[in-house]
Amino acid sequence: MSQVVADNEISASDAFSRQSVVFDEIYSANTIINYKRARVREHVMQYLKPGSRILELNSGTGEDAIYFAQQGHFVHATDVSTGMQAVLKQKSESYRDRISLETCSYTQLDLLKQQGPYDHIFSNFGGLNCTGELEKVLLSFDELLKPGGKVTMVIIPPFCLWETLLIFKGKFKTATRRFFARKGRTAHIEGTYFKCFYHTPSFVINTLRKSFDVLGVEGLCTIVPPSYIEGFAEKHPKFYNYLRSKEDKFKSSWPWKYMGDYFIISLQKK
Repeated sequence: MSQVVADNEISASDAFSRQSVVFDEIYSANTIINYKRARVREHVMQYLKPGSRILELNSGTGEDAIYFAQQGHFVHATDVSTGMQAVLKQKSESYRDRISLETCSYTQLDLLKQQGPYDHIFSNFGGLNCTGELEKVLLSFDELLKPGGKVTMVIIPPFCLWETLLIFKGKFKTATRRFFARKGRTAHIEGTYFKCFYHTPSFVINTLRKSFDVLGVEGLCTIVPPSYIEGFAEKHPKFYNYLRSKEDKFKSSWPWKYMGDYFIISLQKK
């Protein structure tokens, strides 16, 4: 790992450790975030067999790990942020037989103490956008998965329809921030700065082409607005429900699956 990559990881880890103590308080009541979580979980659940072993990357405070444990699965929840791991440890006490924890970077998965093999690898809400070495991460999956094992990632792409439309509200910087970020864009959380990087479905597919087949790609917050447009669902409940119904219908259709705040992509090991 280069020093630049290592320094960026340290900064990202520090940022999310600082945010860990308030993360659930900030986001748990957000209607659109809850919609996103439900969408992602529904997508993953269709690929899980009873009692699946899941390796979760950037597990955060463990909202998804606990959910999958409640469904009868076993989760090895990893994160580079010690603060996030501390919160997850406290929250998952009742699920110690189904959730194990490890502080580990996803760019160093070969150092995992618990090597698997796993039935499924899972990464939610753009955690993988915090590395400039996504190719390295992707290429490490093959060794960690069982034959026929699957991977699901929720990644931030370089184009979001809703975000681009903000240019008409005079928010030029926000509307164009992904366009000019080929070498990464500086993010700011809890007083700490680090770079994030945007990736396309085609990059993921081409990187894994030799060893994985694509199962599905969905747009997330393509027609439904992104969760950072605060209060939208609460202020416009009927319109929000209408947009939600349209997104649920067209989430896997072109061009909508490529225009969201995120895309969900699942692949299967050959």
